[in-house]
Amino acid sequence: MRALAVEDDPRIAADLQAALTAAGFHVELTGDGEDAWFLGDTEDYDLVVLDLGLPALDGLAVLKRWRANGRAMPVLILTARGTWQERVEGIEAGADDYLPKPFRMEELIARARALVRRAGGHAAALQEAGELSLDTNRMGVAMRGVPIQVTALEYRLLAYLMQHRDRPVPPTELLEHLYGDDDAREANALEAVIARLRRKLGPGVIGTRRGFGYFLEAA
Repeated sequence: MRALAVEDDPRIAADLQAALTAAGFHVELTGDGEDAWFLGDTEDYDLVVLDLGLPALDGLAVLKRWRANGRAMPVLILTARGTWQERVEGIEAGADDYLPKPFRMEELIARARALVRRAGGHAAALQEAGELSLDTNRMGVAMRGVPIQVTALEYRLLAYLMQHRDRPVPPTELLEHLYGDDDAREANALEAVIARLRRKLGPGVIGTRRGFGYFLEAA
C-alpha cells in the first residue's frame, strides 16, 4: 500500500513515516502544499494523511484541488484546528476522515487501515480469498489457519492483491504501490517477490493472467 504523508512539522512527519511504515505502507513525505498538490494529482496513492496547516498552499486548498480534478484517494485530515465548523469544512471539501491534534498514533493507524479497506469495498479487518487470510490489523498472513511468516514487502503485495481481488493487477501498478519512485522499481524485483510468496504459500494462490497481471486465484 502506498501512502502520502503531508506534514510540515519534522517531528510529526518522522513519527508518521515510522508508524505508517510499521503498519505496512510505503510512505512518501512532503511538508509543502504545492508539492503535495502535485504529487496527489499525478501519482496514485492508497491513502493520504494531510495536515491542514501547511505553508504557501494550505491543506484544505490542496484537498479541494484534488477533488475538483477527480482524485478519489482516501484522505485523512490532521489539524490543530478544533472547531466543529472547521471539521465540517474539511469533510465538505472531500475529506474521508478527520483527526484533531494531538492524537495517538495507534488511532491514526486504525483509521488509516479502515479507510483503505472501505475504499476497496471491504469493511472487515480479516480478509479472505480461498484458504488465504490476511489480518489487516495485525499484518498477519495465514494459509488454512496456519500463520505464514512474510516480510513487510511481501505483506504489502498480498494486501494490495487482496484489496483488489476482483481483478488482475498489472505489474506496473503493483510496482508503483510497492516501491513508489524508488530505484528498486523494476519488473525483476517484483517477480522475485512473487516467486518467494509462491514458495511460502504453495500453488494455487497467486495466479498470472498473461497480458493482464497477477491475482489471487481463490478470490
